[in-house]
Amino acid sequence: MKAIVITSPGGPEVLQLLEVDDPKVEDDDVLIRIAAAALNRADTLQRKGRHPPPKGASEYLGVECSGTVEAVGKNVARWKIGDQVCALLGGGGYAEKVAVPAGQVLPVPAGVSLKDAASLPEVACTVWSTVFTMCKLSAGETFLVHGGSSGIGTYAIQIAKYMRAKVFVTAGSEEKLAACKDLGADVCINYKTEDFVARVKEETQGKGVDVILDSIGGPYYQRNLDSLNLDGRLFLLGFMSGTVTQVDLKVMQARRLTVQSAGLRNRSLENKASIVSEVEKNVWPAIVEGKVKPVVYKCLPLSEAADAHRLIESGDHIGKILLVP
Repeated sequence: MKAIVITSPGGPEVLQLLEVDDPKVEDDDVLIRIAAAALNRADTLQRKGRHPPPKGASEYLGVECSGTVEAVGKNVARWKIGDQVCALLGGGGYAEKVAVPAGQVLPVPAGVSLKDAASLPEVACTVWSTVFTMCKLSAGETFLVHGGSSGIGTYAIQIAKYMRAKVFVTAGSEEKLAACKDLGADVCINYKTEDFVARVKEETQGKGVDVILDSIGGPYYQRNLDSLNLDGRLFLLGFMSGTVTQVDLKVMQARRLTVQSAGLRNRSLENKASIVSEVEKNVWPAIVEGKVKPVVYKCLPLSEAADAHRLIESGDHIGKILLVP
C-alpha cells in the first residue's frame, strides 16, 4: 500500500508518499480500506518529532479516518467485510489501509457521507471526554471554546448547543466568527480586537463562564482563570502559544476552580474503547438528527499532504481538512 512517510523531522516538505508494507491485522483488529483521513494539530507535532505515536500504534500520521472494512481479526464479532465505518486511530490514517482495534471503530452515521465521516471520530471523542465527562458541562451552563472555527471548535459549538449550554467562542476574523454564529454560537468574540475576559464578564453579569476548552496555553492561562465562574472548570487541550506562564493561585482557591489536562492519543485501548462507546451512545444520535454536522473545509489528495499541513498550520481554514487516497 501507499502511505505518507515522515522522511525526517521537520516542515511539511518532509512528508512523502511512498510504498510501504500493508498493516498487520491482529485478532482484535479491523482492517479498513481508507476513504478519507482528517488532519489534526497532533499530526503537525508528530511531523516535527514532538508527538510520537503510542507504543504499538502505526508509525504513520493520522488519528482518524473513514472507509470500508476489508478484513477482521478472529475475535471481532460486530464488524464484517463491507461495513462502512469511521475510526479513532493511534496512527496510520495517512495511508490506503489501516488496522485498528475493533473497540475504536464506529458506524458511519446516517445522513453523513463516507468521506465526511472521517472528520468526526477524533473531535467527537476529544470533546465528549473532556468537556462532558471530565468537566461535566450540563444544560443551562455557559461554555467558552477558544478557536471556535477549528475542527474541535466547530464540533464543540454544535454538541454543546445540542446539550443546551450557552456557547461563547473566540476567533480571529469576522468570517470565522460568522461561521461560528451559523453553527449556533451565542457570543462571538474577535480576540484580535476585543478583550475576551471583559466580554465574558459583560455577557455573564460579572460571573464568568462555567467551562472553558483551551488549546492556546500559556498566554491565556491567567485570563482563562479570570473568565471562570465560581466552581468553573478549565480544560487545557493544547499549548499552541506556549507552556510557560505565571499565575495568581489565589484566584483558583477563591473561586474553587478546577484545571485539567489529558491527552486522548496515549490512553489505554480499554479507555479509548469506552470513550468511543459513550460517543456512539450520546453523540451519534445528534448527528443522525442533523443537529451536529461535519464541517469540512477542503479535501486534498494524499499526495498533497504537505500542502494540507501548510494549510492547517496557517490557520486559514474553518473546520476540518481531509486527505483522500
